[in-house]
Amino acid sequence: MDRHAGPVSRRRGDGGWRPWLPSRCTFRLAVSIFEYHALLFDLDGVLTATATLHEDAWKSMFDEFLRARSEEYGEPFVAFDSGDYFRFVDGKPRFDGVDSFLESRGIELPEGEIDAEPSTDSVTGLGNRKQQIFLHLLDTHGVDLLPGAVALVSAAQARGMRTAVVSSSANAERVLAAAGLAGTFEPVVDGLVARRLGLAGKPAPDTFLEAARLLEVAPERAIVVEDALAGVAAGKAGGFGLVIGIGPPEAAENLRSHGADLVVADLGSLLPD
Repeated sequence: MDRHAGPVSRRRGDGGWRPWLPSRCTFRLAVSIFEYHALLFDLDGVLTATATLHEDAWKSMFDEFLRARSEEYGEPFVAFDSGDYFRFVDGKPRFDGVDSFLESRGIELPEGEIDAEPSTDSVTGLGNRKQQIFLHLLDTHGVDLLPGAVALVSAAQARGMRTAVVSSSANAERVLAAAGLAGTFEPVVDGLVARRLGLAGKPAPDTFLEAARLLEVAPERAIVVEDALAGVAAGKAGGFGLVIGIGPPEAAENLRSHGADLVVADLGSLLPD
């Protein structure tokens, strides 16, 4: 508790203190998030249900690549699965995710040019192919907001908290617009901003620290909200006051081991009754 800058209890009418914990929360740490000054949200899988589109795009791209490689070299075909997604690519900048997964399979490819054709067998080519597939899925399926997301953002802003989106994706502005959230967040620090400023991607804390700088809020007075292991690790590395992981109960232990102070399944559970 010593790294949390915010109070973890509320004053009773008799002048004493009582723990504060929303009854619907799935965590045991008694903390009022509204005592902090800012909320820094990841986007896909935190505010919007686009994480599944990303996972589907990664799987489609990598399975096509691995199947062609299997046929060319006579190697067994081992499909890209959810475990690969969460361990190697989730929450990371796109090309870092390609690098990480290829390394896990012992595959070496040239880096390639940043604007490599999606058909090119290079790190950037595969990354650009994934981007192409994701944008097609986005246009086909649209964007749904996750339960509780809008309510939490509205409640925080009504209380004077600053809010930002910090995403490794180069598509953050497009996703926010499709979700009806354009202009809702003060800064949006996404993959395009990170590339322009030369910021290291998650699990490095650089993008979160940049958002805090833009908001003029000290990291210890800000909360990071993430669903990805790389993201919660970035929040911990940045010394943020509270790191909240979003995920089902079976993911809680892994999120905590990477830096989450508490884990919830629904952002709405962070709201007081």
